[in-house]
Amino acid sequence: MTTTNLIIGGTGKSGRRIAALLHGRGLPVTSLSRPAFDWSDPTTWTSVEVPAESAYVTYAPDLAFPGAGEAVADVAGRMARAGVRRIVLLSGRGEAAALAAEDMLADAVEGHAVAWGVVRCAFFMQNFDESLFAEPLATGHVAFTAGDVREPFVDLDDVAEVAVGMMLGEIAANRVHELTGPRLMTFAEATAEVARATGREIGYEHVTTARFVDDLVGLGLPGEEAAGIGALFEQILDGRNAHPTDGVQEALGRPARDFTEYAARAVAAGAWTGEQVAP
Repeated sequence: MTTTNLIIGGTGKSGRRIAALLHGRGLPVTSLSRPAFDWSDPTTWTSVEVPAESAYVTYAPDLAFPGAGEAVADVAGRMARAGVRRIVLLSGRGEAAALAAEDMLADAVEGHAVAWGVVRCAFFMQNFDESLFAEPLATGHVAFTAGDVREPFVDLDDVAEVAVGMMLGEIAANRVHELTGPRLMTFAEATAEVARATGREIGYEHVTTARFVDDLVGLGLPGEEAAGIGALFEQILDGRNAHPTDGVQEALGRPARDFTEYAARAVAAGAWTGEQVAP
């Protein structure tokens, strides 16, 4: 029987990178996204019950949301019983609920012949050109709640390489790989780097969480989800993550990519033109 590599969230920022890396190696991929798989609809979770060499799991909207850990454990258990050999979970730094979800996943596959792994990540660089800040940067003004907190932004291409290495048994499993970029930056400094890369003026404004949540709702996000995201950022952007790790170097044997390199690459790909914003 030919087995596959499952990706939950295969159309997302990390999932599609992982799919591309696996396809590049000539490996089969089964991408599970809505409506075939929906975290809010447990009746769809049976779609993971297929034999697979490996699986990559991302929870939406975030592991910090209520019930996320229990849902991840349920899905991981289904995968383990179906014969999935290796399961890798995307997690976030400094989130108590995310750390609990990591433990729940490990417990769910205990007793099965399954290797598990976690990529616990800093704030993604790609949030600047593929989601949260893409439109504000394109229009020339970012309003966010971070203030002067410093973050070691991580490149999702690094994350994808580590995750695929664990999925294929090439990087140590049954452990957490905590991944960051190589240096600390404030969000205002990151915005300034994007401005330099584009050759445009882009302003950064520190705003309250309430204002940020209102902005998200104005962009079409449901109120409950917007409030949850606002609360999450208020929690984790308090300085608790203001230290880089050597996780990328340890896993891949090379330094983590820097924000300046990322910004130049994003501009070359057409980001922040003000004409088209990446999804």
